[in-house]
Amino acid sequence: MNVHHLELFYYVARHGGISRAVRHMPYGIQQPAISTQIRLLERDLGTELFSRSPFRLTKAGEELFAFVRPFFSNLEVVAARLGRPAAPSLRLGAAELMLRDCLPPIVQRLKAQHPDLQLSLRSGFTAQLEELLRAREIDLAIVPRDGRPPAGLRCVNLLSLPLVLLVPAAAKLRAAAELWAADRIETPLISLPETEIISRIFRRGLKRLWVDWPCTIEASSFDLISQYVANGYGYGVSVDLGGLVRRPKIRAVPLEGFAPLEIAMLWQGRETPLIQAVLAETQRYVARQWPKFEPAGGVTAGRR
Repeated sequence: MNVHHLELFYYVARHGGISRAVRHMPYGIQQPAISTQIRLLERDLGTELFSRSPFRLTKAGEELFAFVRPFFSNLEVVAARLGRPAAPSLRLGAAELMLRDCLPPIVQRLKAQHPDLQLSLRSGFTAQLEELLRAREIDLAIVPRDGRPPAGLRCVNLLSLPLVLLVPAAAKLRAAAELWAADRIETPLISLPETEIISRIFRRGLKRLWVDWPCTIEASSFDLISQYVANGYGYGVSVDLGGLVRRPKIRAVPLEGFAPLEIAMLWQGRETPLIQAVLAETQRYVARQWPKFEPAGGVTAGRR
C-alpha cells in the first residue's frame, strides 16, 4: 500500500467524502487527484473502501480507517512533543451576534491567562456547528438548544432567554395577546429559518394558542430581524437580551407563556483545562451581564 494513498483515505474517511477532504487537507490537492489515488488504493487492495453517494464506509473501509487513524491523527501531537511546546489553540463556533457582541470580553480575559492563545472563530446555525463539533473541526460551540443534548456531545447551559416580539416603536401593539385575539394576523412575520430552535419554540407556542401566523420574511440573523423591523417590514421573533433590542426604532413585546430559549456550550470528549477556563470565564461573564437569565444545572451529556 502506498502511504500517501493511506493519508488521503484517512482525510476522506474522517471528513465524510472526497469534496470535504479537499477543504481540510493540510496542503493543496485537487478533488480529481484524490479520486484517482483512492481508486488506485482500492485497486491495490482489491476491495471498495466506501460508497460514494451517500458516503458510507464499507466494512473493509472501517477496518482500514481504524488502522490508519491513530497514526495520522497523532502526527501533530508527536511533532509538538519532539519540538517546542505548541501554543494553546481554541476553535470556537457560535452565532455571528454572539461572536461579535459577547465573545470579545471573554477572549480578553482568556488572553490574560494564556497570552499566546491562538483563536479561530466560526459562525453558523446550530446544526452546522454541531456537525463541525462531531467532525472535530471546532473545539467548542455556543448554540441554542432544545431538549436533550445532541448525541455524543457534552453540554452546559449558559442562559435561559425569554422570547419577545420586536415591533416598530410607533406600533400600537402593547401586548402579544392582542394579536392572538384577532381573527387573522395581517402583519408580516420575520424570523430565523424554521429549522432553528427559536423558530421551533415559537411555532410550538403558536400551536398551543391555536394561532396560524406563517413566516413572511426568513432572516439569517437576529441583527437582520431587528433591522427589518426597524424599517417597518413586520414584527420579528427574538429574545430578551439587551444588545438585540437597543435600536431606537423598535421595542420588545414579551411573549407570555412561550418557552424560553436555552443557550448552551457544547463540546466533545473530555473537558480539557482550556475548555474549563473558557467555560468558567463565560459563566462569570453571564453572571455579571445577565444575572436574571442564569439557568440551573451542571454538565450533561447526550446519549451515544
